Amino acid sequence: MLPRKTLLRLPAQLLLVSVITLAACGKTQAPPPQPGAPEVNVVTLAAQTVNLTRELPGRTNAYLLAEVRPQVSGIVKKRLFTEGAVVKAGQPLYQLDDATYRANTASARANLARAQATLKSAELNAKRSNELVKIDAVSRQDNENANAALAQAKAEVAAAEAALESTNVTLAYARITSPITGRIGKSAVTPGALVTANQANALTTVQQLDPVYVDLTQSSSELLQLRKDVAAGKLTKSGDVPVEILLEDGTTYQHKGKLAFTDVSVDPGTGSFSLRVTVPNPDHILMPGMYVRAVVGNGVRQNAILVPQQGIMRDPKGNTNAMVVNKEDKVEPRPVKVSRTIGDKWLVEEGLAAGDRVIVAGLQKIKPGIPVKAVEAPANQNPAAPAQPAANGPAANEAGNKTAPASAKQ
Repeated sequence: MLPRKTLLRLPAQLLLVSVITLAACGKTQAPPPQPGAPEVNVVTLAAQTVNLTRELPGRTNAYLLAEVRPQVSGIVKKRLFTEGAVVKAGQPLYQLDDATYRANTASARANLARAQATLKSAELNAKRSNELVKIDAVSRQDNENANAALAQAKAEVAAAEAALESTNVTLAYARITSPITGRIGKSAVTPGALVTANQANALTTVQQLDPVYVDLTQSSSELLQLRKDVAAGKLTKSGDVPVEILLEDGTTYQHKGKLAFTDVSVDPGTGSFSLRVTVPNPDHILMPGMYVRAVVGNGVRQNAILVPQQGIMRDPKGNTNAMVVNKEDKVEPRPVKVSRTIGDKWLVEEGLAAGDRVIVAGLQKIKPGIPVKAVEAPANQNPAAPAQPAANGPAANEAGNKTAPASAKQ
């Protein structure tokens, strides 16, 4: 039971609480302040001209390749070169045992001398017979026989000269020379080895490495699409554009190449065709068999629309879209179609035009239809990637290419 003093104080306290409550009810409660329009960074699109390129894989090959094989049989007496050195065309590489070939040459030379002696005698007899037949000192038949013997002697001399030339050629083959100028590889034989004419295994290999070839492969479907774009006027041919070579470690090779030719047939197994690029190689940095990538020009796109990758998103259904600030400064979702990357930007095919303001930062603060405060993003700003980037877009496999904004890689 409460004390008497406490019971006397309760009516006063209750009266005070009632007064305060009535005073509070008599005032109108102010609504919470409305937040201002969220601020977003936008990029105003502008049409520009870009060079469209395609990065293709390839392998390097020697400009000239010569496999050295013997043309005669024999024992290797000497190796006349240093492995890995640069040799000149016609420089001796191997010396075979040529004793037999020198003997054959000597025999052929002797046969030629005998034939020449026979010819001399036949010439004298024919000359004498021609004089005597005029005075009927010899019969016409004897004169004809003398001239026939002269003709036969001339033929024997010609045959002996041909035989001597043949033996000289065979003797020269015993000294194996380099067919081209280039860098020579290791030797497959050592002195004392027996080699045979036209054997399957090469003695060594000589390769010309300046310039070198880079053999590339490209899908035939890409070529068809390129031709369609050119025919439709979307692209114009870029002409003789230098080809940029990317090494295995990703660095750019200091010398640019030139497209030599495009193959006229498609490999039925891979559905691709071949291209060949000629690249200067004065320092022999490129070696045959190296894997490289080549940036080949496809054409020039006029009035191209480029959008930063941060401004393109992909919805759960896989469709690409962008958030655009319209003329009423409200957020408007816009479905777009992109084809490839150009540096850190997407090349837009449909959905956006020059003058559109695409939101590239602040996407987490907005939703379609709300008013926003658009602030132009600085040119050097690199906003964080959106929550749903178009990482699986049509050209996502090229998203990591590092090129200037005016050069596209498909």
